[in-house]
Amino acid sequence: MKGERDVKRIYLDNNATTAVRPEVLQGMLPFFCEAFGNPSSVHWAGSQVSPAIEKARGQVAQLLNCQPTEIVFTACGSEGDNFALKGTVDVLREKGNHIITTAVEHPAVLDTCRFLEKKGVEITYLPVDGEGRLDLDLLERSITPRTILISVMWANNETGVVFPIHEIGVVARRHKVRFFCDAVQAVGRLPVDVQKAQVDLLSLSGHKIGAPKGVGALFVRKGNPLTPLIHGGHQERRRRAGTHNVPGIVGLGIACQKAMDELSFVPGRMEPLRECLQSGLLTLVPEIKVNGASAPRLPNTLNLCFAGIEGEALLLHLDIAGIAASSGSACTSDDHGMSHVLEAMGVDPLLGQSSVRFSLGRDTVAEDIDRVLEVVPGVVQKLRDMSPFWEGRACRRAS
Repeated sequence: MKGERDVKRIYLDNNATTAVRPEVLQGMLPFFCEAFGNPSSVHWAGSQVSPAIEKARGQVAQLLNCQPTEIVFTACGSEGDNFALKGTVDVLREKGNHIITTAVEHPAVLDTCRFLEKKGVEITYLPVDGEGRLDLDLLERSITPRTILISVMWANNETGVVFPIHEIGVVARRHKVRFFCDAVQAVGRLPVDVQKAQVDLLSLSGHKIGAPKGVGALFVRKGNPLTPLIHGGHQERRRRAGTHNVPGIVGLGIACQKAMDELSFVPGRMEPLRECLQSGLLTLVPEIKVNGASAPRLPNTLNLCFAGIEGEALLLHLDIAGIAASSGSACTSDDHGMSHVLEAMGVDPLLGQSSVRFSLGRDTVAEDIDRVLEVVPGVVQKLRDMSPFWEGRACRRAS
């Protein structure tokens, strides 16, 4: 029997996090020891690192097609989401108190909206159809004179379903409503142009694109002020207090530069691999459902339900085989109930608990897909053989 060290490890959970790119790590290293100064200091040690922060700001801005002054560095995507939502509510409280979002947003948006509801803010949670798509007409009909913000993610972190951000931007501009987009999963996997999309606020996270954990950015369009989420300093033009995470910011800038360089070919390489995995599983494993199959999806994301088993059990067996995948959002991994995304899509609760997400990365190769196709069918059959639910289901099909 092969030992654990003989099992090739295959990482297909890139929507949860990605490895730090070698170029990013190398670029960060000098700012831990040699260039260690606080950029807010006026002496030589501070002035030594300030240019690196501004260079990174420019690299992030170039990826998003905005001005460097419109970039605010944050600690993560969740902070950016909180900043955009809470900051907008506070600064526009005299104009209105109504936000429109979707039922399938990341918890960082949904939990913030629930917090704001307790403060008297009215929230409209737009439904999605069985494929995870939005009804644009319903979105527009939901706008009222008191609407101050539309918050819609660029792409769903669980299913990979891509929303019509450009069309929503047109609607928001027509009604003069501020538009925020959580683009954490889209950046680096799709072209994200804040000018074409007409978004006013957009969040991203470094660790999704090969930068370290603990750094992110929020695009804030000029003329759309926000009340700061963190007070106590002059940093980020008084929009976000706190000593800069210089190594992380430098790493984010390099990761954004690399993502821009690779947008012309990496997404196009991942999509055929995802399609190979999807078609192979549909051929080899009976009674599985692809969530969001007919909707536009991220090129790297495949979310499936395997009837008759629990998704967590499948993931444990895949882990033993050296294959890392997930049941959905890493931010809700402690919640063993059905995904709120699949629930909003109308997936049967029992079927929904069998969901597994495979999210490919820039280093995924065809041999990785072949290995998954080799392992999954046998594991699913083993789990179904032990499932009383599946045994009863099989009997009903045979009768």
